[in-house]
Amino acid sequence: MEVVLLGTGSPMPDANRAGPATLVRAGEGGFEQLLFDAGRGCMMRMAAAGSMPNFLSGILITHLHSDHLTDLNDMITTQWIMSNEPTPLKIWGPVGIKHYVDKMMEALGPDVGYRIEHHDDLTWAPVLEITEVNPGDTFKIGAMSISVYETCHAPVEPTVGYRVEREGKVVAIAGDTIPCAGLDALTTNADIYVQTVIRDDLVKLVPRPRLQDILDYHSSVEQAAQTAAKNGVKKLMLTHYVPAPTEDQYSEWIALAAEHFDGEIIMGNDLTSAQA
Repeated sequence: MEVVLLGTGSPMPDANRAGPATLVRAGEGGFEQLLFDAGRGCMMRMAAAGSMPNFLSGILITHLHSDHLTDLNDMITTQWIMSNEPTPLKIWGPVGIKHYVDKMMEALGPDVGYRIEHHDDLTWAPVLEITEVNPGDTFKIGAMSISVYETCHAPVEPTVGYRVEREGKVVAIAGDTIPCAGLDALTTNADIYVQTVIRDDLVKLVPRPRLQDILDYHSSVEQAAQTAAKNGVKKLMLTHYVPAPTEDQYSEWIALAAEHFDGEIIMGNDLTSAQA
């Protein structure tokens, strides 16, 4: 399996980083593709990665924070207008995702109507299959087996992480969380563990209460590394950087993680990838 960090940004706008989104490709030619979260600008990053919503076997959402969802409407609309026949777009997410998508489709109602009226060959509205998941759920998407785990991002509830298994390889997509029992189970013996992180030492230097508030519900670089070491992870991929580093600062972030984890540590610009 290949893991591509489509977007490594955060809620803070960054001209160089799209919002949180991770693509997992598997099979010969990467024909099985899953998108995890759909943050700001990830559609453009998907195109840069040689993918499109029509190639997706599914979209899996970790939680309902807006920075992880802003491009979901673009995924839905683009998949619809690029399809030659009614083709379901499958979306999984925690409880609440169905209500979110229902309201989104209500807002997109005029656009859907305009396009159907204008294009003679477009006679159907977007076809969506929405599944709400709970920790403990398991299901298959093609040859990939998916397991759902509880994560901790309170007061955001529920939040989940996804464990993807295929041909003996494991990719763990954690989303926003602090260390917890669910995260330990999610990441056990994973070939790749993808974790959103903050530099808490730098955030603490900014005297703004709203920024200080993020410290108690995101993993720090050190905590992500400790989780990886504790649970036998082979490769740790860091994403969702706060504050966003420049390229010459990557080595500093990696060094902080390497104090706690002796496996491979991967971070970088959007479109950074790794093989499981």
